[in-house]
Amino acid sequence: MGKLRQTALILGEGPTEFFYFKSLCDVFKHLTIKPDYPKHTNIKELEAKISEGVTMGYSRIFCIIDMDTKDKEPERSQYQKLKAKYAKPIAKPKKGLYCEVKFFETHRCTELFFLYYFRYTSRAYTDQEPLLKDLNRSVEYHKTAEFFIKCKGLHSYFERNGGSLESAIANAYHSMDEKKASNRNYTYSELGKLMEELNKFCV
Repeated sequence: MGKLRQTALILGEGPTEFFYFKSLCDVFKHLTIKPDYPKHTNIKELEAKISEGVTMGYSRIFCIIDMDTKDKEPERSQYQKLKAKYAKPIAKPKKGLYCEVKFFETHRCTELFFLYYFRYTSRAYTDQEPLLKDLNRSVEYHKTAEFFIKCKGLHSYFERNGGSLESAIANAYHSMDEKKASNRNYTYSELGKLMEELNKFCV
């Protein structure tokens, strides 16, 4: 009897995550991105997608979370409740199911990790606009589906323009170290940690 292949399901909250992680499919094999169409999702829809992924037999479900929408109620409480629900792996041996659900946060949004391809920052961003301006100082970037399609893969586009995934991972880890050391709750990304997780079984 053959061994079940481990598969990872990436759940993003919007078009940015969808297009970015699609562009990483050449780097990380056995990766499935959901939803199959880019749209903004809320916590309720995310929870439904997690439940669906568990039933479909994925061994890992990685949720990409933008924290700029989680610092106000009711989203904050809804998100904390969702994290608590999946704090432990789901094991249903009779159904042949075992799944770990993990959440990877970026404050304010995924574009911080894109900036980390080029340089480090710990600047406190009050909203997305100044962050997008900083990113555009390093590389042309527009938060539109048209742009994502035109650049033929965000990951390779960033690397073609002088950025690197290795730098992004290192800078993301640096942001988490600083967050822990200074107890700050802004300008950090756990996506470096996610890349290491994907590396374990997707390459």
